[in-house]
Formats: sequence, C-alpha cells, structure tokens
Amino acid sequence: MGNTEYEIQQRFEVQVPPTKPFFHTLKSSLKETFFPDDPFKQFKKQPISRKFLLGLQYFVPILEWAPRYTFEFFKADFIAGITIASLAVPQGISYAGLASLPPVMGLYSSFVPPLIYAMLGSSKDLAVGTVAVPSLLITSMLGKEVNPHQNTKLYVQLVLATTFFAGVFQAALGLLRLGFIVDFLSHATIVGFMGGAATVVCLQQLKGILGLVHFTHGADLVSVIKSVFTQIHLWRWESGVLGCCFLFFLFITRYFSRRKPVFFWISALAPLTSVILGSLLVYFTHAEKHGVEIIGHLKKGLNPPSLSELETSFGSTHLMTAIKTGIITGVIALAEGIAVGRSFAIFKSYHIDGNKEMIAIGMMNIAGSCTSCYLTTGPFSRTAVNFNAGCKTAVSNIVMATAVMITLLFLTPLFYYTPIVVLSAIIMAAMITLIDYEAAIHLWAVDKFDFVVCISAYVGVVFGSVETGLVIAVAISLLRILLFVARPKTSVMGSISNSTTYRSIEQYPKANSVPGILILHINAPVYFANASYLRERISRWIDEEEDKLKISAKNDLQYVILDMSAVGNIDTSGISMLEELKKTIDRRCIKLVLANPGGEVMKKLDKSKFIDTVGQEWIYLTVGEAVDACNFMLQTCKPKTKAVESEAADDKV
Repeated sequence: MGNTEYEIQQRFEVQVPPTKPFFHTLKSSLKETFFPDDPFKQFKKQPISRKFLLGLQYFVPILEWAPRYTFEFFKADFIAGITIASLAVPQGISYAGLASLPPVMGLYSSFVPPLIYAMLGSSKDLAVGTVAVPSLLITSMLGKEVNPHQNTKLYVQLVLATTFFAGVFQAALGLLRLGFIVDFLSHATIVGFMGGAATVVCLQQLKGILGLVHFTHGADLVSVIKSVFTQIHLWRWESGVLGCCFLFFLFITRYFSRRKPVFFWISALAPLTSVILGSLLVYFTHAEKHGVEIIGHLKKGLNPPSLSELETSFGSTHLMTAIKTGIITGVIALAEGIAVGRSFAIFKSYHIDGNKEMIAIGMMNIAGSCTSCYLTTGPFSRTAVNFNAGCKTAVSNIVMATAVMITLLFLTPLFYYTPIVVLSAIIMAAMITLIDYEAAIHLWAVDKFDFVVCISAYVGVVFGSVETGLVIAVAISLLRILLFVARPKTSVMGSISNSTTYRSIEQYPKANSVPGILILHINAPVYFANASYLRERISRWIDEEEDKLKISAKNDLQYVILDMSAVGNIDTSGISMLEELKKTIDRRCIKLVLANPGGEVMKKLDKSKFIDTVGQEWIYLTVGEAVDACNFMLQTCKPKTKAVESEAADDKV
C-alpha cells in the first residue's frame, strides 16, 4: 500500500536533526542536569579581576549587597532582628530540651549559625535557628543508642557529630549541584511528615504540662498515651493549670495577630512574655517546691569551642548512627529551609539559588558543630515574624545573633526560675500550626494519590516512628515516580468539530473518531521500563477498536496513527517495541503511521533504520496531515477486506 498520489500534494517532511558529536551531546546533557540556571553566564566576556570578584560574590553574597546597604535598611533590619530575638531565646531553650540537650545549646545555636548564614545566604527573609522536627529526629534516633540523661557527655558529642555530617552533606549537595535530590520529598510527603512529627512533639510535651518526671522514650502515639495514663496518680495539677493558662495565652495572641496583621509583634513577643511571666510567678510563689519543674542553672558566656568533642565522637562506636542521623536530619532541614526561603522570596519578587542556600546552610552547620551548636535551618515561624517585622536583608540575623550574644553574656541567670511547663506550652503552640489539615483536604480534592502519600507519612510517624514515617512517605513517592515512568498515559484521539485539531476522546467526549483509523497519543518518553507495557496497551487499544467496528458493521481498521508529540526520547528497548508492534499489526493488515516525532526520537529511529522499515512517507508532521493521508488512501485505493487478505495469505502457505 503506497501513498504516492498524496505526496504530490505539498507537505513538510519530518526532518532528522543533524548529528552532533558525542562529547558535545554529553556536555549539553550534564549542563542541563547540574547547571539548569546557567550560573556561569555572568562570567562570560569579563576580565580576570572581574571574574574573581564575581566568584567571591557568588559564594559570599554579602559582598554583593553590602556596598549598597543603607541606614534606612539598617533601621528596618534592627527592628526585625530584635523582634525575632525575642522569639529565638525561648524557642532555642525549648527546642534544645526537645532534642534532650542542655538548654544553653539552644541559645548557642542562635548565635554562630545566623552570623554564617548572613554572609553566605541568598535569602533576605530567612531567620536562622533550631527547629522542632530535626530536634525530635535527633533525640529519637540517637536516644536509641545512647541515653541522653545517663550519658550526657557522649550524647552531646554524637549530636555535634550529627550536626557536622549534616552540614557536610548539605554543603556537598550544593557544591555538586545535586539539589534536585531534595525534590524527592514531595509537597504531600512534607505535609504528612511535618503534621505527624508535630503531633508526636505535642504529645511528648504532656510530660512537661502534667509535671511528670518519668516518661517514655518512644515517639509513637501508643507509647506516649500509655505512659500518660499509667501515671495518672503522678499528675501535678499545679503544672497542668499553669500549662493550660499559658497555652491559652499563646493561642489568643496568635489569633489576635492573625486577625490584625499590623499587630504581628504581639504574637512574636508572646513566647518571651510567657517565659518572663512564668519565671516571675515561680519566683514569687516558690512553685518549684510544689511540683513545678524549672530550668535551673544556665551556663553563662559565649559558645565554647567543641572541636575536641567532635574529634572524640569520630572514634565512637556509634559514629555510623550519627552519620545516618546527620544525613536524614540534613535533608529535612534543607527541605524546610529552602521551601521557606522560596515562599517568602516570591512575596518580594526576588530569586534565591537553591544550591547556594544548601552551601550556606551546610557551612553554618559545620561551623556550628565546632562551636557547641546543634542542627539549624530556617524555621517558618521565625521567618514569618522576620518578614512581617519588615526586614530588608540578612542583617536581621546579625542583629538577632547580637541580642542572643548579650543574653549569653549577661542574662542567662534570669532564666533560672523559668518553668519547664512554659517551654512545653511554647513548643505545643508552635507545633499545632504545622498540622496543616487544610492542605490535606486540598490534596484529597485535587489528587487522591498525593493524599494517600500524605496520610501514609502521618500515620507512619504517629503510630510507628519518625524514621518509619519518612521511609514510608519517600517509598510511596518513589513508587509513584516509577508508576509514572512504567505506566505512561495513552489515549485515543478524535477530531474536534469544525477544526483540524485532534484531542483525547476521554477529555473531549464530543470529539469524533475517524472511520478506519485509530489515533493513539503516547504521553511519555518510551524507555525499557515502559516499552512492554506500551506494546501490550497499544495492542489492546487495537483489539477494542476492532471489536467496536465489528459490532457496528463498519469498515475494518486500516491505519494506526501514533501521535508522538509528547515522546521526548526513546531508547533501544522502545525502538524494539515499535519494530515488534509494526510486525504484529502488519500481520493484521494494518498500517502503522507516526505523527510528529521529536528530534531525539527521529535521530534514534534513523540510526536504527526503523525509518526505512516503516517508510519515510508514513511519518508526518502533524496528526491532521497523517489523517488526511490515510483518508486519501482509503478513498482512492480501496483495500481488500482482511478476510480476503487472510485467505490469500493462507493460500500462499
């Protein structure tokens, strides 16, 4: 069967792109993989001295914007810095307790890392500090190996090692341009994981709220509930009343600040106000003698060097646990920090470089591990306060660090009477906002599979452990990626009335099928992972179409047109699939036609000689052209019925 007469009509022939050298193609592919933002563009056609300066500014962004810094900017940054410092002090102490660390380490972690980030970070709004979920992960994973209360020194050494390896991993991802790895934590995964972790954190704060001394080290719902209700006789009503009062105060201030955004500072100052009021209450009522646990002595002075502790931890038998914990917490911290930074950058219409952020966050954690700090990133709550306070640049982090430094030098004795229950209330109030049920409802409405991923992560964290929830969520997300690759979408296309456009009949039910012609759209690259499935699915489409034609007593199926406009690439397995498909449908007296194959696909089809097999005249630029050609052949060269052709074939045999 030929279409010589149709070729007389003018049509574009689908071109095979010119072949490029292998190393040129490899270079192009690597560039698109690792340098999609083309960071070297600014260095082109620049003198050596200018290139050196641009290189310094790339890795140390403060050198780029500091010369343009003004006093007006400083006034805004100073107010924002003082505001977030009022939040950083109580949160730092609280989250250190959540990580089973000495409270002062939370203050240390709000001093050195923000200074490093201010120099290396590209976000104007990100406020650096400790966060709840990595703190929980640290105590959950390391606490299984070393009891933080019985062997505090070794536990602190392992936390420092965890922070160091998290920083190394984060910086390495940035330097090697591997930031896309973080993208494997989908939005649904993060929503479920964060919600589950927040639930677990809130439940664990019942120890402080109820004034319990002995509490489970488990991070799952069953262990916590069992620990709470088997100690009813040990509940302290004084601690419970105090905790509920401060929780109510924190929720009321947050509600008021949300209703009146101009009063955002009320919610921002609420944690510090709670600490001050709680400390005064305990001091004047001597509540510490009536079951209300207090922080006690906080070491005065700046961060002591911790290189010796870090070196000692490298020789520990638990080093592999520290490395594993560092990698997991490092990824979680990166995902949160970059997501938060990008979210607020959108509001101010500027761009942050994800790879530079990884380097900045990694370097500040490496520096922190050497100065008695534990893992830090950019928490949402602190960044939101920084943004609402009107910060202009990262100098707000320097102001915050300076305020924390003053606190460490002169004010730590004032926290002696701070009740643990107030810190528990601060953590609970902060964590409840991470349980984003509205996002879960939105996932259910938009994508049921994403909802399953979200709930799986949540259930895994709440009923299993933080690590279990993370593994389940990532595994399901990866499974979905594999399903997308291995089971690509295919659809039957029809013509839209009064146009030359062809679209999916599933999406446009009123689209008309073309008699004698089956048009199939393949919506993915064709690889070894999906080649077998596509062969079987296309064969099934053909079987179903032939069954329909038999029932309706219409003409037999004569042509199968594959719309390959969405097939960005094809490998040798995909080409073998097309060859097998052509042989199969040739035996059924059906002609295979290709429409709009892309440049990469055409190159490989040409090199494999498949174009010669199918015939260049059966490859068309558009589906419309292919349909016109097939219709022309149906009208001018009426084919024999399949029954006749089959009989002829049998006679030959």
